Amino acid sequence: MNSTKETGIVTGAAAGRTSHPHRLRRLAGTGFIAALAAMAVTTLAAALVRAAGVDFEVTDGGETIPLSGFAVVTGFFSVVGIVIAAALLRWSAHPAERFVWTAVSLTAISLVPPFLSGADTATTTALLGLHLVPAAVVIPTLARILGTRTD
Repeated sequence: MNSTKETGIVTGAAAGRTSHPHRLRRLAGTGFIAALAAMAVTTLAAALVRAAGVDFEVTDGGETIPLSGFAVVTGFFSVVGIVIAAALLRWSAHPAERFVWTAVSLTAISLVPPFLSGADTATTTALLGLHLVPAAVVIPTLARILGTRTD
């Protein structure tokens, strides 16, 4: 007679689950690559728009946004997205769904400043489009990683 009780609980690799640290590393690595891709695509799109004649002057007679500015801002907010995704991976029961809602909401909010910049219509329109370019790269990539479940 066997006196040990079986609980039916199998944990870790035996259950076919990916550990939390592994998923976090995968999220960070993939997020970093997505951020670099978003930076490159956004800067390229800004260069093309500038070549088409949009000056990116944000105030009347004021400053012009340099191409490097698009890369820096895109990189910064992509990292913010990765941090949000990591927090949701840790603390949310549905991280992918929560991340998409959060990221889309923040992207919508980011569309307000171009209207307040005092720029001409062409610059405002270009800035609106350039807010959507990195969102189209980073949001689906991070959501896909967050939604990948092996448990």
